[in-house]
Amino acid sequence: MNTLALYESMSAISARMVEAAGDCDWDRLTQLEQDCAGLARRLEAAGEPAPLTEAERARKMAMIRQILADDAEVRRHVEPWMEQVRRYLGDGARERSLRRAYGAQ
Repeated sequence: MNTLALYESMSAISARMVEAAGDCDWDRLTQLEQDCAGLARRLEAAGEPAPLTEAERARKMAMIRQILADDAEVRRHVEPWMEQVRRYLGDGARERSLRRAYGAQ
């Protein structure tokens, strides 16, 4: 698969990641992220890409910009949920620590 095809696949996956995050479908989002990371590893392993035409370079830049925009949108959905999980886990850890320190009442 050439580098443009890899970017196209990553762009398609990142769009589906936005949908999954918007639906709070964390399992699907996780799987899509793993799929995208696999493509990124393939892109990295491919080494220096073949020279691109001006049109191909413009297409590549447009895909990269869209992937970054999709990433920002995913984070917009995920970060509040992650903060809620952190608070929940932190509160639970604090409660366990207090119980250990003072004994269960």
